[in-house]
Amino acid sequence: MSPPAPIDDLLDIDAMLAPEDIELRNTVRRFAQQRLRPHIDEWFDCGQVPARELAADFGKLGLLGMHLTGYGCGGSTATAYGLVCQELEAVDSGLRSLVSVQGSLAMFAIHRHGSEEQRSQWLPAMATGDVIGCFGLTEPDFGSNPGGMRTHARRDGSDWILNGSKMWITNGTIADISIVWARTEDGIAGFLVQAGAPGFTARTMTHKLSLRASITSELTFDDVRLPPEAKLPLAQGLSAPLSCLSEARFGIVFGAVGAARDCLEATLDYVTTRQVFDKPLSGYQLTQAKLADMAVELAKAQLLAIHLGRLKDGGHIRPDQVSIGKLNNVREALAIARQCRTLLGANGITLEYPVMRHANNLESVLTYEGTSEVHQLVIGEALTGVSAFR
Repeated sequence: MSPPAPIDDLLDIDAMLAPEDIELRNTVRRFAQQRLRPHIDEWFDCGQVPARELAADFGKLGLLGMHLTGYGCGGSTATAYGLVCQELEAVDSGLRSLVSVQGSLAMFAIHRHGSEEQRSQWLPAMATGDVIGCFGLTEPDFGSNPGGMRTHARRDGSDWILNGSKMWITNGTIADISIVWARTEDGIAGFLVQAGAPGFTARTMTHKLSLRASITSELTFDDVRLPPEAKLPLAQGLSAPLSCLSEARFGIVFGAVGAARDCLEATLDYVTTRQVFDKPLSGYQLTQAKLADMAVELAKAQLLAIHLGRLKDGGHIRPDQVSIGKLNNVREALAIARQCRTLLGANGITLEYPVMRHANNLESVLTYEGTSEVHQLVIGEALTGVSAFR
């Protein structure tokens, strides 16, 4: 009997990566193994996570806003950032969400659409994890159609008065600064709302069955008065928050691969030791057929992620290409998690194994940053030239 091949070795993925990217990936993998894995089952089980402590740890590793340049950010390649997302989500999607929302939504919004003063004030402290941000776009009645948002801001002299609410906001109740998108007389605009502002409240959302190792919040704005410098001056219309979503989706393309890989690795370990009818479960043809199909889909997803990373590093990735990656990789990761559960039998529904936890998380990942249906329509429009959103 030949020794089993590590999953990463099936297509020699490392041969496609730069040595510095491999070193960073391995560093984050070791950190995740030592700092995160010993606690993730407890965090998920109790629905609580020490997000501030983890943000400080991620900041020390240089992971927050690592793909941005200047202002204390690392200026890494997109591929390196993707590999980091992959290793974090291999532990839990909620942990990758913490880094993704901080760096690719909150920090990116300030970096891309903020003033020089706003960048200098907020980004260095956000890069270290001393300041936590959140991104307020989704509303109770407007998820896939953010352009229909009801949150609005009106001028009052030189100030702005903000009213409305946001739902499903990661890190909302612990955020020091919230990037909030609102309708104005001139179109959609972004505002920086500091925690503790009069009229601003944040409530933690509980009773979740998914992303339990992540803080999810509802934000409410009741005549919140904001100074003129709270507005993001370079954010022009709905394209501004959508550009941030595309950044976050890119990290998910890699992250989903990590969740799927962890499921498959745990399952491979299980089937080689589980005895069924006096021989290992891994020795049955049906088992090997399932394992082979999952390994092939995982390898294809990894190749797609790296290809998109190369396109992004080259500066010419398109939103529809990110949609292809998000649609395929999350969909296939969820299918792998579900198939792995069948091989683990009843053991697969316990927290002793990571598979059901990943599957539950991936149900949320399938929905946020654009549902599968939205990405199908984005790809459909790229193919036909016809928008089918309305």
